[in-house]
Amino acid sequence: MAAFRDFLMRFRPAGSPGPAVTTGVPADRSADLVAELDPVLSCLGPAETEAQQIREAAAQQAEQKRRATADKAEEIVSLARIRAREVRTESAAHTYGLAKAEAAECLAESEREAALLKRRAQQRMALLVERALADIGQTGASVVPAGERAEGRSRWERDGSRG
Repeated sequence: MAAFRDFLMRFRPAGSPGPAVTTGVPADRSADLVAELDPVLSCLGPAETEAQQIREAAAQQAEQKRRATADKAEEIVSLARIRAREVRTESAAHTYGLAKAEAAECLAESEREAALLKRRAQQRMALLVERALADIGQTGASVVPAGERAEGRSRWERDGSRG
């Protein structure tokens, strides 16, 4: 490359910056110029071929890295999807467990309330029966209304019907 640069410096036109040259390229020196350019051009051919090979190798490496990066990204996305499914499953199982526990708690509370109401009803019924018996004992009156008392034969026995 230095030879090519030297060649260009020797034949610079007179108006260009750099060392002044008093004459242009003589016509009879064209064969000399071609002879001087042949070694430079012969060096440029292999250099250009090598540069092309380097560019192709770099492009192949870049493509391989791009593919590897794309594969890695796809793997990461796939793992993220799997983890998201696991999290949703865990969340659903947790939510189900909470709902089941809450339902069991509500059922237990309802059963406690029902037992309490049943006890109150039994106590109240016993009280009512005691009061009714006490009233009957004091007054001798019946708690059954007068029109519904069974005196003598029953209605079923009279009509032959039940009701």
